Amino acid sequence: GFWEILERWGLGGMWLRGLFSGLPSAASHWSKVVSEAEKIVGYPTSFMSLRCLLSDELSNIAMQVRKLVGTKHPLLNTARGFVYDSRNNLQMRGLVVLLISKAAGCSSTAGHSNAAELSLQHDMVSGIYSSQRSLAEITELIHTAFLVHRGIVNIGELKSCDGQLKDMQFGNKMAVLSGDFLLANACTSLAQLQNTKVVELVSSAIGDLVQGIYYENSNLENCLTDDIGISSWKEQIFLSHSALLAKSCQAAMELAKHNAEIQNMAFQYGKHMSMSHKLNSDLQPFIKGNSSDTVVFGLNSAPVVLHQEFLGREAWIKQIREAQGKGSLIDYKKLQEAIKAGKGVTSAIDLCRYHGNRALEALECFPSSEARSALENIVYAVTRFS
Repeated sequence: GFWEILERWGLGGMWLRGLFSGLPSAASHWSKVVSEAEKIVGYPTSFMSLRCLLSDELSNIAMQVRKLVGTKHPLLNTARGFVYDSRNNLQMRGLVVLLISKAAGCSSTAGHSNAAELSLQHDMVSGIYSSQRSLAEITELIHTAFLVHRGIVNIGELKSCDGQLKDMQFGNKMAVLSGDFLLANACTSLAQLQNTKVVELVSSAIGDLVQGIYYENSNLENCLTDDIGISSWKEQIFLSHSALLAKSCQAAMELAKHNAEIQNMAFQYGKHMSMSHKLNSDLQPFIKGNSSDTVVFGLNSAPVVLHQEFLGREAWIKQIREAQGKGSLIDYKKLQEAIKAGKGVTSAIDLCRYHGNRALEALECFPSSEARSALENIVYAVTRFS
């Protein structure tokens, strides 16, 4: 049948291995947490974006993207990641929106049983309103659109080994078009929810993402002169990684007519869980087993930013210069050892657990349920380092 074909394409599998690659026990633990969570919300979230992915317009874009095969354009890796995701954990955000919707249940006003409330209750499947399922899809579409847009290369910085200029220009054109297409779909679906506050929340999250990516590109990932403290890092990461999930969780509560306090707690869970998730991701190059491979890491990742704060700016620049040797290329292995010897890694682990605890506190206002347990298990998975 239809779903079996999708399974064969790899669309039905768990796409969350990569966050914990190199840590087999953590990887299997994470997959188990997600599998259990998916059963609770009623279907595998890997099918969430299929309505859009199987549309004629996107099929046409996919045919065009095939022309990039054989080039080095990053859009190819992004597209490949939609099927064999090794790093981006594509459906995690939608899954969290569905779980928190189910954990919160009906609003306290549902007992008044007016006509509007009764029709809302009839709209519920597996404890989740159809508008909340639409919101989960919208959240995924927005996240995917920005992943695609991140794959645009700076033509001015290309080297001859990067590939032919015309291929790179074509790849950029496809990245802009396909990202815009996904974003337009998300905005159309958002308008169909007919809830002004939800439109306002999700629109502001899109604005946050744009601002966060602007910061990312202005503080180039491996720029030696970038002097960023952990408080600035948190502000930037909230915009580029946490705002979408935090505001989508809040919007899910608004769709079910929950009060301001419940909405705030849902926002806090989305914010702090995604901060933990990002910190865990940043920590991977520093906590994997003794690998002989050279691991390249961002010089603006959390353990490095914290290491620089403890060490002081001048001593940090000196460490980078020593890792560069005579050439301009950085010896990441040498720099990694220097960072591991400092306090940055343990401080980042502490910070990851702090945000995890804040996420767990936010869940205390929800009644005990399978969905709440699944949300707690996601936090335990992203704060686990063994």
